[in-house]
Amino acid sequence: MSYTLPPLPYAYDALEPHFDKQTMEIHHSKHHQAYVNNANAALESLPDELKNLSAEDLIAQLDRIPAEKRAILRNNAGGHANHSLFWKGLKLGTQLTGDLKAAIERDFGSVDEFKAKFEQAATTRFGSGWAWLVYQDGKLAVVSTANQDSPLMGENFSGASGYPIVGLDVWEHAYYLKYQNRRPDYIKAFWDVVNWDEAAKRFADVKK
Repeated sequence: MSYTLPPLPYAYDALEPHFDKQTMEIHHSKHHQAYVNNANAALESLPDELKNLSAEDLIAQLDRIPAEKRAILRNNAGGHANHSLFWKGLKLGTQLTGDLKAAIERDFGSVDEFKAKFEQAATTRFGSGWAWLVYQDGKLAVVSTANQDSPLMGENFSGASGYPIVGLDVWEHAYYLKYQNRRPDYIKAFWDVVNWDEAAKRFADVKK
């Protein structure tokens, strides 16, 4: 299996004014494409049972990858998996409702308290990385990971674990053209473009 860049389910300017067209185009067509290309190059020498895994399944089994390929696939298959989730998780005009809202209120006390905790995780992630809402052991939690690490990699690799429900990219390439060094403003803008329908679907799927 070789990875391919997934087409966005919307135009590059669809998330204006919150996420700008230029950033979206560069982020998707340049940065994400580079992760795909680099991952595919590293996959070529892997045995078929690893080569044929999805990016998500591969990064969940990093300990099975030969040591000389592990770092490049951790970074690039991780980048591919993370960004593929990220694009699906963006959409204007959706609402947090239903089972996911109830679970957030149960596990964080309120939606506002969840947002505050998520914003703190995204803001305080030093350097490059991601903030996540994850589901693990019957509960929702907020975690963050460095670089292109994912909670799917587990505690030993990423320092976090769980099934991602919502992910936010806090690498500078995700926001610098519009927000410069104002990462907190970018994080606030994220709430205007979260695809809560996709988050609810992921939440329902993981509970099956």
